[in-house]
Amino acid sequence: MLTYDSWSEDIVNSISVKDTMDCLKWAFEQYGDQIVYACSFGAESSVLLDLISKINKNASIAFIDTDLHFIETYEIIEKVKERYPTYNINFLKSQYTLEQQAEKYGKNLWESNPNLCCNVRKIEPLKKELSKYKAWITGLRRDQAPTRANVQYINKDKKFKLIKICPLIHWTWDDVWMYINLNKLPYHELHDKGYPSIGCEVCTKPVHSNEDLRAGRWQNHQKNECGLHFS
Repeated sequence: MLTYDSWSEDIVNSISVKDTMDCLKWAFEQYGDQIVYACSFGAESSVLLDLISKINKNASIAFIDTDLHFIETYEIIEKVKERYPTYNINFLKSQYTLEQQAEKYGKNLWESNPNLCCNVRKIEPLKKELSKYKAWITGLRRDQAPTRANVQYINKDKKFKLIKICPLIHWTWDDVWMYINLNKLPYHELHDKGYPSIGCEVCTKPVHSNEDLRAGRWQNHQKNECGLHFS
């Protein structure tokens, strides 16, 4: 089994992964129940949830519930549960309620210090969950943002000290929607309202057609990543 500690470029280069399904099959053969999909329930998630179901209907799914998501996010989760009833969806929570966070760090931390807010409500809960696994799956695509342009199918995740699998690296936004429409998959309603990238309601705005797909995230802050994938 390829692990964070046994990682070497020679080993990775020897692994034959030709496409998305190859990547997913390799990942589940390699890690079994030692791998989890960290799911945001955006458009890429609709694709990956469907693809994973063809390989492992009992896969572990982790959702970081910040208590700040859109109501539509919780609605799509219910639709996913209906379509894939055998998935084990684990809701990850911060150690602090929103009230406790306000008492400790001040009101509306996402406005005064969004990096700290992401750390408290997203990174730390995921870090705790990932400590149970050897690898995790994400929906990163290279064309989402310049920060993601060099992502590989199989990555050494230095932040969480395990292997990160990214099956959709070569998919375009059009590819994602073609798959969703052809397979009549449930998807997040806000995608129809100008939200290509969806996070917490307090930090996500719709974008114009000529803007970057992640332009609606953390507007008015020098920030375009929550920190789960990049510092």
